[in-house]
Amino acid sequence: MITGVHAIIFSPDADGVRAFFRDTLGFPSVDAGGGWLIFALPPAELGVHPIDTDGHHELYLMCDDIHATVAELQAKGVEFPKPITEAGFGLMTAFKIPGGAELALYQPRHPTAIQPN
Repeated sequence: MITGVHAIIFSPDADGVRAFFRDTLGFPSVDAGGGWLIFALPPAELGVHPIDTDGHHELYLMCDDIHATVAELQAKGVEFPKPITEAGFGLMTAFKIPGGAELALYQPRHPTAIQPN
């Protein structure tokens, strides 16, 4: 049946984003050929929310302590154009990745489906 999830980030600076995930975030990867890196992701969960318009997908990275994670990433030169805010379900911010896009980061306050190691 289903064995995993494959998420894709499209970017005008794909090489920069790959380097960011490899070098800054430290995500392990395999080379699928020709330098095309496929990254292992931390445990994941999927939420499904209602919407009145056509559906869309979003990608959020999760952490246990958003203030510590933001400080660690800022020390590596990562830019956070949005402050940490209260979002009801948790604390939220976003950071820049190469190519100019932003990636959301949040510390959940809701029960999580992720199993501890």
